[in-house]
Amino acid sequence: MTKRAPHTTKLGLPDTVRACLFDLDGVITKTAVVHAAAWKEAFDAFLREREGDGFQPFDKGAEYDEYVDGKPRADGVRSFLAARGIELPEGDPDDPPDRPTVRGLGNRKNELLLEKIRSGGVEAYDGTLRYVRAVRAEGLRTAVVSSSANCRDVLRAIDAEPLFDVRIDGVVAAERKLPGKPLPDTFLAAAADLGVEAAQAAVFEDALAGMDAGRSGHFGYVVGVDRVGQADALRAHGADRVVQDLAELGGQA
Repeated sequence: MTKRAPHTTKLGLPDTVRACLFDLDGVITKTAVVHAAAWKEAFDAFLREREGDGFQPFDKGAEYDEYVDGKPRADGVRSFLAARGIELPEGDPDDPPDRPTVRGLGNRKNELLLEKIRSGGVEAYDGTLRYVRAVRAEGLRTAVVSSSANCRDVLRAIDAEPLFDVRIDGVVAAERKLPGKPLPDTFLAAAADLGVEAAQAAVFEDALAGMDAGRSGHFGYVVGVDRVGQADALRAHGADRVVQDLAELGGQA
């Protein structure tokens, strides 16, 4: 087993790390629960229409974590439907939300998500924002890496956009044709845009798909953020360290 570099005393990271790559939902913002609720509403409506009142509801705990959390929207739809043995036509990216296609169902979820964000607002994890500021104060570069096409709007809603030197989100990934998590391509793109090698970057993720991306991308350090009691699963998927809040890593006066 490779021996990790010594940790710094202030940030809880190997001293070889030069950049930090943060997931959005569940790490920076408390929107993971809103995403899960939007997925449940979209999937349950689809399943009820398809199978009747006796349908098996979407489990916004286990099925959310296993099939959709951290993945691009269409990938999440495909993954969940495949697990249920359901096939739908792909459709087009601009399919209306009531069209029974992969893209239409994904667009329905996004419509519901935006309604929930607008009605309830977006809340940040204060421990994360303090940690990001501490990281930047130590001279490390920062990026946000998210499958969400709404990433920029969410960052602006919490006044956090200036805290990140680079943003690789669903919009950028589509423009560059980058596959999403669990593949490491979006994190690798963020590291490249920051001018560092993967081994010089730390990944901060709460999703199992994000852990897989951090491990397969051979990043210098992978921090699992356990918001829902899945510490063992985060470690099994590649976390070097698991915390409940980034405040545990230090660097915050």
